[in-house]
Amino acid sequence: MEEGQLPKSFPRLIQEGMFALLKEEIEKVPDLDRDMRKKHWGKLGDTLLHFAARHGRLDILRYLAETVGMDVELVNRDYKRPLHEAASMGHPDCVSYLLEQGATVDCLKKADWTPLMMACTRRNLEIIRDLVQHGANLLLKNKDGWNCFHIASREGDPRVIQYLLDASPGIWDTESRIRRTPLHTAAMHGCLEVVKILLERCNYQPDARDNCGVTPFMDAVQNGHLDVARLLLEKHQVHYNARDALGDQPLHRAAITAQDDALRFLVSDLRVDVNARATALQLTALHYAAKCLNPLEGLSAPQFMAAQHQPAAKNRLEEHLENLWGSSRG
Repeated sequence: MEEGQLPKSFPRLIQEGMFALLKEEIEKVPDLDRDMRKKHWGKLGDTLLHFAARHGRLDILRYLAETVGMDVELVNRDYKRPLHEAASMGHPDCVSYLLEQGATVDCLKKADWTPLMMACTRRNLEIIRDLVQHGANLLLKNKDGWNCFHIASREGDPRVIQYLLDASPGIWDTESRIRRTPLHTAAMHGCLEVVKILLERCNYQPDARDNCGVTPFMDAVQNGHLDVARLLLEKHQVHYNARDALGDQPLHRAAITAQDDALRFLVSDLRVDVNARATALQLTALHYAAKCLNPLEGLSAPQFMAAQHQPAAKNRLEEHLENLWGSSRG
């Protein structure tokens, strides 16, 4: 092999776990110090350590670090280190090895994500526990203001939520840059068991609002998670007629996303006024629901109000209204 040239097959050999062949090829490289140890591959600029950590090849990872002498803190173009890769892909043995080799536990990749945050996206409690036991800071936030608890609340694994609360009892008391709490996040994604834990173990205020005035109940209703909405009503004493920053109630937000079951729940079960108006334009839920119909998609509110008087559009609106609220008329 000529000096300065490395086989393009190295990443593939790692991916396929062909350790013996990879080792044989590496030993042919004439200048390991200059080429092998710092070489970056592909658009992301991954090193061979990144490939090994990503695919869970512990034997190759150990060989590259100990025999070839590669630095476990090498970064790619997204500033990911091998520890990020192992944590995000769920390889506990690789995570443990990298930590033993001195990898920085709270290293930051692009957008300020730590390995612990990455592990929380995979619901991997074993890796989460290992990182915490090695000193990971549970309270660090990424560029959006999310800490690991926020991320875990989105993913919905009750075991992870319970563990993080045990490890850091005050971790729940956090807001993103737009003032969204983990309860907002869990409600939006329909994570019922997580919402139960948050209501039992945390101290969120009823109807806590983000920068847009949205409450967790609005998030649940708008995304069709009626089990979560009912739980918030029963255990958290939320207000089902609360308004967001634009004046929309949960009724209007459910209409925007065409959540028919949620609309029936609000109108039939909770007796919400179906004609309640929102915003300076005094729009009803029907106005919002109409924008879910294909012929009217993309129209502004004034354009919609003009279009609704056209016969074809009016007929579709009436049919949609019948489907949405027919059950509440009886």
